Amino acid sequence: MKSTTPVYTSLSKRSYVRVVLSASRRGLFTIAQLLKRKIPHVKTMTTPEKTTANNSGVTKSVSGGSRDQFWNPRFWDGVTISAWHKMLASARYRVAPTRLPMFCVISALTLLNSSLAALQRLFYGRRIAQTKLVAPPIFIIGHWRSGTTLLHEYMIRDERFAFSNTYECFAPTHFLVSASMIMPWLKHLMPKKRPMDNMAAGLERPQEDEFAICVLGVNSPYRQVAFPNSGLIDEQYLTLRDVDDSARKRWLDALEYILKALTVAHNKRIVLKSPPHTARVRAILSRFPDAKFIHISRDPYTLFPSTLNLWKKLAATHGLQPPKDSPERTEKVLHDFELMYDAFFQDRDIIPEGALCEISYDQLVAEPVKTLEKIYRELELDGFQANREAFEAFAATQKNYRKNKFELSEEMKRQIRRRWSAYFEHYVQE
Repeated sequence: MKSTTPVYTSLSKRSYVRVVLSASRRGLFTIAQLLKRKIPHVKTMTTPEKTTANNSGVTKSVSGGSRDQFWNPRFWDGVTISAWHKMLASARYRVAPTRLPMFCVISALTLLNSSLAALQRLFYGRRIAQTKLVAPPIFIIGHWRSGTTLLHEYMIRDERFAFSNTYECFAPTHFLVSASMIMPWLKHLMPKKRPMDNMAAGLERPQEDEFAICVLGVNSPYRQVAFPNSGLIDEQYLTLRDVDDSARKRWLDALEYILKALTVAHNKRIVLKSPPHTARVRAILSRFPDAKFIHISRDPYTLFPSTLNLWKKLAATHGLQPPKDSPERTEKVLHDFELMYDAFFQDRDIIPEGALCEISYDQLVAEPVKTLEKIYRELELDGFQANREAFEAFAATQKNYRKNKFELSEEMKRQIRRRWSAYFEHYVQE
């Protein structure tokens, strides 16, 4: 896939932005250099994590992923002062003493982020507001760990599509003015793999726009990643069904802002992926009636332990509280799945004909190019043949990918089969 670097700032405006960014650029460069001197070979550790029986019903697991390092960027590093206050207030400021260093670093960064956000509003606020999308957005949906990231990676081999990369999701309020200056230095602090598996990570890699929504200061269940021990936070925003009209409008406004800002940066059709959008089809269609959806399903007995592992690893890396193993996390995974697919199965019938394609993870892994051809055909997207070689080339890079491995107790399997029965009926051939 060819690299196409978006022009985030015009030449006339970039000179002004340089003044504000120069200090942060020199600081990031200094940090990177100090780390390299202290640790001659800064490499991401990927030692598999092994666990045995616990109260989650997972009797054995072997999972890959990066090992956390203190210099790794956090999801919340791009928040402004007001967004940071809202996030902390959602958990009543319950920051664990061991996470105070992280809290202090992020709090200090809010000053820089707020200044850069002001610059983006100054230079791009009116342009973003007036921007029209190039074409209706495409949303990749499906439960966490169902293969949405892999599918996203395949779809963006088509260079006519743009996507939200990690930096854009971490800094949604100012990436248009800061990306070209900060990304080249910040990338030295990024892990090479995601914390929960062996998928590649990086500032330029596709990322969930749900993190951008959260960083914007809008309510999101992803605040629970920061506060894993504070109970349910913004759970009603998973489906948007039990929030009032004004709250739903604020959330949709945030999503539209992200899409328009990405259009300003790339001027292409946008392909987004966020598992929570699976439960928001009705709300999304109310704002983007011509949107298209690709839903991916996977074996529920794999989804459950893999999702438990996901939340544990993300909270351990990005949380302001060290995550505790508890029955509540198991119940949250089971319950969130029920909420998500109760909403999706109700909304699926209102998706216009030709706007939904459903595939499975097994199909994508076994026959990726054929599966992509199906997506292009059913969604009436042109350009498949022109991109076939790009799809085949990326497929070749995935042949040696090592998946996480999990084993479940028979009791947990029975519970999953009973509580997720509708999903089994739709997507599992038994």
